[in-house]
Amino acid sequence: MFTRLKATTLALLMTMGAGGSGLAVGQTSSPRPVPNPAAPTATQVPAVAVQVAAVEQAMTAQDIQTFFDGLVPYAIHRGDIAGGVIVVVKDGQPLFAKGYGYADVANHKPVIADQTLFRPGSISKTFTWTAVMQLVGAGKIDLDKDVNAYIDFRIPEKLGKPITMRDLMTHTPGFEETVGDEFMQSTDQLFPIGAYLKKHLPARIFPPGKLTAYSNYGAVLAGYIVERVSGQPFDQYVADHIFKPLGMEHSSFDQPLPASLATNMSVGYHSASDKKTIPFEAIEVGPAGSLSATGTDMASFMLAQLDNGQYNGAAILSPAMIALMHSPQSTMAPDMNGFDLGFYRENRNGLRIIGHAGDTAAFHSDMHLLLDQHVGLFVSFNSAGKQAEVGRLRTALFRAFLDRYYPYAPPHEDTVTNPQPDAARVAGSYEATRRIESTFSVLQVLSQSSVTPHADGTIRIDALKDLSGTPKTWREVGPLVYREVGGQTHTKFVADKDGRIQYWISDDFLPVELFQPVHGLRSAGMLKSVGVLFLVTLVLTLLTWCGGWIVRRRFHSPLAMTVAQRRWRLASRLGVVLLLVMMLGWVQMIAGGLDASNDTIAHHLTALYLLGVIAGLGAVAILVEAVLRVLRGPGGWLVRLGEVFLGLAGLYALWGILAYGLANFNYTF
Repeated sequence: MFTRLKATTLALLMTMGAGGSGLAVGQTSSPRPVPNPAAPTATQVPAVAVQVAAVEQAMTAQDIQTFFDGLVPYAIHRGDIAGGVIVVVKDGQPLFAKGYGYADVANHKPVIADQTLFRPGSISKTFTWTAVMQLVGAGKIDLDKDVNAYIDFRIPEKLGKPITMRDLMTHTPGFEETVGDEFMQSTDQLFPIGAYLKKHLPARIFPPGKLTAYSNYGAVLAGYIVERVSGQPFDQYVADHIFKPLGMEHSSFDQPLPASLATNMSVGYHSASDKKTIPFEAIEVGPAGSLSATGTDMASFMLAQLDNGQYNGAAILSPAMIALMHSPQSTMAPDMNGFDLGFYRENRNGLRIIGHAGDTAAFHSDMHLLLDQHVGLFVSFNSAGKQAEVGRLRTALFRAFLDRYYPYAPPHEDTVTNPQPDAARVAGSYEATRRIESTFSVLQVLSQSSVTPHADGTIRIDALKDLSGTPKTWREVGPLVYREVGGQTHTKFVADKDGRIQYWISDDFLPVELFQPVHGLRSAGMLKSVGVLFLVTLVLTLLTWCGGWIVRRRFHSPLAMTVAQRRWRLASRLGVVLLLVMMLGWVQMIAGGLDASNDTIAHHLTALYLLGVIAGLGAVAILVEAVLRVLRGPGGWLVRLGEVFLGLAGLYALWGILAYGLANFNYTF
């Protein structure tokens, strides 16, 4: 079924010799930028396959350069990505480091691997976790001690269990997602991380150690513990204990950057053709994402991680601490990827791989460490490109790299007999464990994924897509275990002792969150169906009300109602207007308001919460008026049927306001 000759489908073209601008290892001068190749037509460039040798290709600096030069220049041009850097290390030495495209498009400034700084986002966390492990090794932090012992405020227990550092490092503290104040408008608005932690303490939605739910707050909390235990500001601690020993002279957590580094900071873009640049991002959650570094500095860090904590004669961790850091700590299903201490596992092609990804508004990065091969790969780009092309590019490069140098024939697995019952059993809507419940819980409806069964017993999971953006198909190869059709990755559905599905986890998706089933009115499918009927009912009611008023004025035909009935009817119709205005307000907030400053969001929330209270009263008026009209109001059966629908709409609106916190005045987000 599978052969050693594999093809990884990429939206790239092997254009040998179309090298990008940059600095390869061994070059002593900055290169001249190479113009982007002419844009090919759709008929000239299909999504082609990168052919992988039937035998393992020797990994040499020359072959790596040929390989990436044949992929990256065309890919960033086609994806409208300004520039990027790629670094490979192997066997204790830097093997390849090269920049592609531009660090500054307007000034045609090329990316240079040992000069241009990128911001690798959440890869910053691996430095925070390394700092933690240094203090664990020094006996100053206990991985299994209540974190309240190290901080100057208190985090409540959940179901009698405190949070430990191990929970933070495996992203299992049980925090809900928080987004407020993560990014500020400018660096002069940043405040100490301790103040951030106290202001934005998130709700606990899971017991600690039970379910994976990626948490930036948890990483910032770990950075704050580093501060308090070491007696140094976090940024300074990392500079003294990681950057300096490894010779990472072009790296910093400082915001703004020192003048000596700022001149070489890459400009950020949404896309290369977008004339509006993204200013240097002010990241409040520094230990979770504010690192700036060159590609070659990242090479030094990878080498230390791969060589027992040592590089170039300096040691940042003992071999014992590195072994502990790289050992499996948590998995949410047997034989599936999970977390080590800070790094997640992303095993593929039969290899033991750990890594981390990172994204800011402008920069998009990946770091992969092949532990047994002593190989590291770091990629970073300074723009998302058109239709977020950079995400597909990063995945494609990693998989093509593995397939070229470590080709793999996955073992054959038979499809189970009679897979249809399980396919029907797992079908439905699912929501991520990494979610907001207190404030913007309505967002979860918009981001739910679905599992759809097919007649042959295969399933489609719309959250798991191939490089073309098409949802993959999965076949069952064991009880509730599915394998990608035509691929090697697995997805598992985990059930409780009574057979109820609890969540799914997939090796085709980073193990940073799980997906739990959603039932009833909270499921996206049901909510969309009911929501459309709800919206149609409100709009038709409003149109009928306005139309009826016009007709009555034209023909001088007053309503045959008592004064009390007219008042309830007016209150009901005003309730319809208020509900529609509230819905439009939340749509506008979700569509664009979340990019505003934290204070602006808070003001918008206050207005929406007040509107939610008033609209809730309007929903009550709708319900009361409908009941009174059906029981003893004027009109025939058609009028009463309309009032039944309107009353149900009022009841649904009241439920939605309460269920999704649209009037709870909660400002933790």
